[in-house]
Amino acid sequence: MIALAVLVLTTGAELLHHRRVRRVARLAFGPTLRPSPLGAIAPFHRVIALTLLTWALATLFFLPPKAHRSTMKEIEKGERQHIILVLDVSPSMKLRDAGIDQDLSRTQRASAIVQSLLQRVSDEKLFFTIIATYNGAKIVVEQSRDREVLLNVLDGLPMDQVFPAGKTRLFDGLEAATKIAKAWPAASATLLLVTDGDTVPTSGMPRLPQSIGGTLVIGVGDPVKGSFINGRQSRQDVATLRQIANRLGGEYHDGNLKHIPSVMLRRLGTLQMDPGELKLTFREYALITAAISAFFLAILPLLLHLFGSPFRPGPPQSPNNPTPQES
Repeated sequence: MIALAVLVLTTGAELLHHRRVRRVARLAFGPTLRPSPLGAIAPFHRVIALTLLTWALATLFFLPPKAHRSTMKEIEKGERQHIILVLDVSPSMKLRDAGIDQDLSRTQRASAIVQSLLQRVSDEKLFFTIIATYNGAKIVVEQSRDREVLLNVLDGLPMDQVFPAGKTRLFDGLEAATKIAKAWPAASATLLLVTDGDTVPTSGMPRLPQSIGGTLVIGVGDPVKGSFINGRQSRQDVATLRQIANRLGGEYHDGNLKHIPSVMLRRLGTLQMDPGELKLTFREYALITAAISAFFLAILPLLLHLFGSPFRPGPPQSPNNPTPQES
């Protein structure tokens, strides 16, 4: 109703203004008594812009405020979705042969991959659990929704120092994950295993509970050229990691050069991915309309000054009529 009232008032004002301009048309537009095409349609555009601007501002005024609060809504246990990250922190993960230029450590590459995944996951009901594994397993974060905590853990936290030196027991991390996820609802969790596949045992893999609906094994480190550590060559063991993924009923991804494709994450079926598309509501439409209408109303006087009339007062300029300076 407010926009309709503005439409009526601005239309009446433009009609009154048009009558007054007709009286001085020769002075304003010259012998033709006509404005330029821009000057002719300017009143219609002005009425439309003022009406749309009024509608946009009124819509924003009456819409309920949209608050961004730091507090999180409590999620019932039965509605929670989970990501369990089993992260290999053995000494071989410190070797610098990962990334496009092979200048990153395997741990740094693993952190970059997981951080990229966190940026694409959009479910507010998602809880994160991080398990560090070396010659045992340690729960670093359990069912946390604070992504800053997760990013801090992934940003160079020396988790290997909590373990005594020894042989890597990767399956201990999987065993800890199964114990945590055992009581969760079916298909409510996604298991991510990030490792270089170095010194993986041939037996002892636990059976995953029904709560883990998707599994992704991510390999880091150069899969071709090995690096020397503890008297042996260490490299990403692609064949072993593929076998682990098959035995877990999941997929394998070589993360040494490329991040996890969103298509692969969607195939897991347990993660709600950010579609990457802007969802427009009345609020966004009103903001866009207000910005465009206000910009047009602001620039219209300048456009009319420059292009509103083809008539230019003053003596005609030609070679036969030199300017006073030339004469």
